[in-house]
Amino acid sequence: MAKDEQQIVPADASIVETGTGRKAPEEHDLPENLKYDMDLCLKILRDVLNEYDPKLLTTFDTVRKYAVEASDEHFGGNTNTDEDGLAEAVKIIDEMNLHDAQLLARAFATHFHLANLSEENYRVSVLRERESEVDDINAVDPVNELTVAYHKLINEMGPAKAKELLDRLEFHPVFTAHPTEARRKAVEGKIRRISELLEQHNKLGGSDKKENSRRLYNEIDALFRTSPIALKKPTPVEEADTILDIFDSTLFHTIPQVYRRFDDWLLGDKAGLEPPVCPAFFHPGSWIGSDRDGNPNVTAKVSRQVARKFSDHVVSALEEATRTVGRNLTMEAGTTPASTELKDLWNHQKEMSERLTEKAALISSKELHRAVMLVMADRLHYTVVRDADLMYHSCEDFIADLKTVQRSLAAAGAKRSAYGPLQDLIWQAETFGFHMVEMEFRQHSVVHSRALEDIREHGLHGERGELQPMTHEVLDTFRALGSIQKRNGMKAARRYIISFTKSAQNIKDVYELNRLAFAHPEDVPTIDVIPLFEQLEDLQNSVNVLEEMIKIPEVQARLKATGGKLEVMLGYSDSSKDAGPTSATLALHSAQERIAKWAESHDIDLTLFHGRGGAVGRGGGPANRAVLAQPVGSVKCRFKLTEQGEVIFARYGNPTLAIRHVESVAAATLLQSAPSVEKRNTDMTEKYADMASKLDEAAHERFLDLLNTDGFAPWFSTVTPLTEIGLLPIGSRPAKRGLGAKSLDDLRTIPWIFSWAQARINLAAWYGLGTACEKFGDLDTLRKAYEEWPLFSTFIDNIEMSIAKTDERIARMYLALDDREDLPEKVLTEMKLTRKWVLAIVGDKWPLQHRHVLGRAVRIRSPYVDVLSLTQVLALKSLRKKVDKEELSHGKREGYTYLILCTVSGVAAGLQNTG
Repeated sequence: MAKDEQQIVPADASIVETGTGRKAPEEHDLPENLKYDMDLCLKILRDVLNEYDPKLLTTFDTVRKYAVEASDEHFGGNTNTDEDGLAEAVKIIDEMNLHDAQLLARAFATHFHLANLSEENYRVSVLRERESEVDDINAVDPVNELTVAYHKLINEMGPAKAKELLDRLEFHPVFTAHPTEARRKAVEGKIRRISELLEQHNKLGGSDKKENSRRLYNEIDALFRTSPIALKKPTPVEEADTILDIFDSTLFHTIPQVYRRFDDWLLGDKAGLEPPVCPAFFHPGSWIGSDRDGNPNVTAKVSRQVARKFSDHVVSALEEATRTVGRNLTMEAGTTPASTELKDLWNHQKEMSERLTEKAALISSKELHRAVMLVMADRLHYTVVRDADLMYHSCEDFIADLKTVQRSLAAAGAKRSAYGPLQDLIWQAETFGFHMVEMEFRQHSVVHSRALEDIREHGLHGERGELQPMTHEVLDTFRALGSIQKRNGMKAARRYIISFTKSAQNIKDVYELNRLAFAHPEDVPTIDVIPLFEQLEDLQNSVNVLEEMIKIPEVQARLKATGGKLEVMLGYSDSSKDAGPTSATLALHSAQERIAKWAESHDIDLTLFHGRGGAVGRGGGPANRAVLAQPVGSVKCRFKLTEQGEVIFARYGNPTLAIRHVESVAAATLLQSAPSVEKRNTDMTEKYADMASKLDEAAHERFLDLLNTDGFAPWFSTVTPLTEIGLLPIGSRPAKRGLGAKSLDDLRTIPWIFSWAQARINLAAWYGLGTACEKFGDLDTLRKAYEEWPLFSTFIDNIEMSIAKTDERIARMYLALDDREDLPEKVLTEMKLTRKWVLAIVGDKWPLQHRHVLGRAVRIRSPYVDVLSLTQVLALKSLRKKVDKEELSHGKREGYTYLILCTVSGVAAGLQNTG
């Protein structure tokens, strides 16, 4: 990049005069309301940039123009980057000074956030429009996938069996602190406010619309002026705010709506007049504040703090909701007499505290339902402040009181009050309890074995020498788990996950440490130890480990206590990095199939826990399609997966989209047990087993050939922003586990995938598939497998999406950051080969041709992502090339690094699935 004193080349005058500049063809074909929102946001952003600095707006428009031209040429098949718009864009960016380049990166990052919001609002409006077209609530609602799935089950299996499966239904998302959300919390808050203003804009007129526009200008101006990079890394306690934000903005109020929508369809006119049918099937979990695998910042003290934070927040929310519902139960004794059971509850409350009951009686002297509920709300307040005499000691006690009020109202004929808002409150309590999320503890198997070695060498209390600090922390972790469980109930914390489970001994180690942590046996908490199989070898050996695991006395006791329930976790991340995307996908499917058959042979009620991320290389893609592609017996009406980073915000940040997501995944979880779905998955897995085996072998060989190339690890660090991504303050978790490895083995999968995505290569999602298909050679069979086998079609569709976000022109620039020729040739050859075969299999001329909405969205974004990618690679070039030849000043180095981090945030927003 140029020195600070160099100036930007003036932009084409027509661009500045016309304002908007050239648009890609897809932008003219957008639906009218989406186009309106995008144009409105772009107009405001351009005005904001002009107010900040007219020169910045000129550069923004000029670079946009060249980027769109380059994109047209690229998608049209012209890859000559020496004379196209891309070269012109490179020239302008390369001649910019650091400060101006940073501002340009922030301008384009802001543009992506606004484009994403426009698309989100469009999706919401489409869903609402479809809802409005469903007139008969008794008909199968084509928008609500859950009702469609249940209707299909009834048709295939009959009402009784369908109801049995519904009662088993469980959707268990586990929110994690994996740092894949590249935007800071301050930016997220502004985005949420802009979204609300944008949604209201077209509904307003006159002065209201003018005020809305003024506030939009304020927020977009503030968004541009706010650094996309946080000032510091969040602490694990601060990371818990992610869940609190989602809980407050969507989950607490929208989850009961999911249940209610199902009941409205199933019960028709009787909905809200009789007991509900839909069970509280949504059970959120969390690793935030309890996942200590490679994160020294998560301590036992932190786990206690986070658990308290979750508990106090949800109980306070329940208190407010209880008070609101209670205040509205103004039915007097003459019209709605209290039941004997309710009177007994009131008398119990009076015995507990005359002060509370006198206060409630003053408000509701002849309205006993209301008075009882107000005392219950007060008791929730004292639950937060931990008053032992007045508090609820369990959520089950609270729910029991709610149901006493409900039964009394129903018996008195006030059924609408009984099964209306009061039922919503019961659903909220059943869903979130007094814990909000079920905290799950996780640690690496090596840490446990080292702690036990330390204890055996030095004695439990260090009688023969000082115990290592890590050993103390391991023992204190179990004490923290026990205290959380004792305070908030067993659901609050009972799962303990072992990363890199290699043998049944790893499970024994955890149970032994759990015992050793407590002086008295009665204080030892009840835990369910969950093996996590991640690497290829571990997946292949999983059944052997499980066979030995169920012989462990503690495991046998838990199986007996839970009716045979056992949970097993599968890691999509490390298996993909270890074996490549093709082999990992097939190995995971095979492992699920074998584990499910093993569980059935032992009469074990299995739950498989999927460690998926947002990116394709981490098992990403639509969750509902992934569920429907699972082997028989591996779901059984329960689906559990990790949700993290940008996926949390995308799936749960908007109430309408959150309802849609939960319904969609729950529908697939139910439908996976339908005989037709089970038969298809079984038959097609068997039919294409030989094809899968051949693809697996060839793809794995090709992937290992790349990773085992001499010097691959340092080369990877050079040609991607891996080092700089590690500097992003986007999570408390280090980029490495820190267990002593000195190669890619120790690198966490998130920066591995994130780095390849930033370089517009996405290697982690597809590498090896092209060679495998070429070697297999039978296109007809591949096409039939794509049409018939859900697993293969989902895999290919996800890879096509990933390929659509690659760009060979820009990838070459990243790969040129190192002088090696062999590795770039391998990567680019495989990229072309994979693209050729994927397009041939799906029958597209270009990626996502047949997926019109997604394809158009990706193509619209491409030219603008290109600008940020160009800025990033040129900044990387300044850092990489000058390290040996001329020493950069500290200020310059910091400036280039900050510029790279700004572009990382923008590219992540543009690509939308980073990790």
